[in-house]
Amino acid sequence: MNSWSLNGKTAVVCGASGGIGKATALLFAERGAKIIALARTEEKLKSLMNEISGSGHKYFTVDLGDTENLKKLLPQLQKESVQILINNSGGPKGGPLHAANIEEFEAPFKSHLHAAHLLVQTLLPSMKQSHYGRILNVISTSVKNPLPNLGVSNTVRGAMASWSKTLAGELAPFGITVNNVLPGYILTDRLTSLMDASAKSSQTTLDQVEENWKRSVPMGRIGEPKEMAEAIAFLASPAASYITGINLPVDGGRTPSL
Repeated sequence: MNSWSLNGKTAVVCGASGGIGKATALLFAERGAKIIALARTEEKLKSLMNEISGSGHKYFTVDLGDTENLKKLLPQLQKESVQILINNSGGPKGGPLHAANIEEFEAPFKSHLHAAHLLVQTLLPSMKQSHYGRILNVISTSVKNPLPNLGVSNTVRGAMASWSKTLAGELAPFGITVNNVLPGYILTDRLTSLMDASAKSSQTTLDQVEENWKRSVPMGRIGEPKEMAEAIAFLASPAASYITGINLPVDGGRTPSL
């Protein structure tokens, strides 16, 4: 049996309408998984369903930051035999931490920590029953090295990392792994938005910002969503059965810490 195969596995993929989430859903399907895609935009989810290989896939339109609506969806997810959960949600706006209003923490904590926690509690019984569980959190290299001018994001991602590490210890006896995948500069709408904000604040061009950011990466380039998806797919596979509680940067060598 191919230890990288996801045949017979069902995966809930959050933020599946674009970027890293979409790349992950497409790759998982190629490797045999059934996909349950979650995102806010139905048109993009329908487009994903037209592109994805295999059959039996589903999608649900939901805003992960809307806790009450997410709770309404949970009974439907509970009926599925899910073995893999990909927690993936967009990051908050940039800015220095000391200037952030306390209200700015509420939405990202809901869409990241609250949503992930509710989904884990919902899907844990099926993972235990399957004797197979993979919980993957797409967060940020800021959990190893806080990033300038992303104060709220650094805080929320750090909370997610500690939540994940705690869960990893609790769920390891059940053969369920919990890991974090940390994107560096990956070509997504989120990255474009951050580059645009940086260009405006530094009164320079978008091209110049992109060039400067590339120079900060030892590999000298911006990563592709598919490259993130490959790392996620490995950690979701049987091949990664003895890996849990880790933070894996996918960043071209940019993170300065071990």
